[in-house]
Amino acid sequence: MDGFGPDEAGVGGIAEEKYRALAYDTALSTLLAVALYVLVKVSLDGFRQWRARVSVLVVGSGPVGLTAALVAVRSGKVLKLTVLDERYRTAMLCRPQQIALDPRSVKFLLGLGVDFDNMEGCWHNEHFFTRIGVFQEYLLSILEQNKHKVDVKVQLGTKFTEEYLQRIPRSKWPRVIVVADGSCGDSCSVLGISSDYTVESCHAYGANATIERLDQRQVPTPEIRAHSLYFDLSAYGMEALRENRNTTVKPGFHLKIYGTFRNRCMALVCPASDTKTVRFLRQTPNSSIMKNIFHQSFNAYKTDIEPRLSDVTLHQMQCSRRLFEIQLSHRRISAAFIEGDNVAVIVEGEAARVLNFDTGFGVNLGMRGLESVGAFIYQTATAVDQNDILEALSAKMQHSRQLAETFKRTGLAESMYD
Repeated sequence: MDGFGPDEAGVGGIAEEKYRALAYDTALSTLLAVALYVLVKVSLDGFRQWRARVSVLVVGSGPVGLTAALVAVRSGKVLKLTVLDERYRTAMLCRPQQIALDPRSVKFLLGLGVDFDNMEGCWHNEHFFTRIGVFQEYLLSILEQNKHKVDVKVQLGTKFTEEYLQRIPRSKWPRVIVVADGSCGDSCSVLGISSDYTVESCHAYGANATIERLDQRQVPTPEIRAHSLYFDLSAYGMEALRENRNTTVKPGFHLKIYGTFRNRCMALVCPASDTKTVRFLRQTPNSSIMKNIFHQSFNAYKTDIEPRLSDVTLHQMQCSRRLFEIQLSHRRISAAFIEGDNVAVIVEGEAARVLNFDTGFGVNLGMRGLESVGAFIYQTATAVDQNDILEALSAKMQHSRQLAETFKRTGLAESMYD
């Protein structure tokens, strides 16, 4: 019988043991090399991301623009921040309009270090009410306090134009530009971004009114809301009361009174329907009907400490002539990449989304867009290549589209119906 002798079997076993030991050592060495490579790469990437900084230009110093600047500072990825506005400080801060910050915006601003206890205003139902100028002045003071962390430069009285860009050396161009110059700004056209908007219905009708009374104080006041309102328009030839008793008819109008005592504003809105009242108020050529509706509504729901509107003071009120369809317009391109100059551009506030109906909560829609700006700046600063920047821009555009969709579904419900 053929077979291995004892010596040959021993030699074969020793060789096999050596082979196993060699394979084990090789695998262990490879594993250690891979682990070391991954550790070094992660460390280097982490160090690079930690060191990564970009320059940011914010065009517009309204509430949204200044908040965007604060977001940039808080991101920890900004080396230099420039805020640009064609208005001078006095013109910018004297705006009398009141803004109302809802709980979501309040929470967002608290996360940015805003201390509402040190800002002139008032609280009501977890909402904060203040004047635009007061809010802007406060944000400017925060930016000035952060100059030791970031190179902050606020250039007021300077318009963003092609000439302005040409004066900046290409090597010093900002890596991120945030356009927040409002619905009438032309910064997007300067940057070559399309001015096309998508206009979509919010499935509601509304009207607005404003009253300026110089004998009243310019102090923030909580809003007043009234719901399920019906109007007797029989004096104008329409028997509205008969329709109101119909239980199949949708609920009536929602009213909001807001603003300071000096600059009083009203918003009237109803869900889209084809009732006789809605058709009448949408088509009537009589401009005095809407004024009388606002007149009677204001006197019925105003605060006890402010004077009534009388026939003598009625001329102080400006209002919509009739009901109009409430629509949201949002820019089709809200983020872009200027490839030759390696600049990422995002559009925020009313430059990106505009509602043709004033609810007194318009600034909150702009704040929603800023919730993704911090992450966008971080991704842009730490991008390895152009693909990373394009991914960040794509995510930002997706967020903007989602904001528009969400507002169409729930925006009026949150700011008017509830």
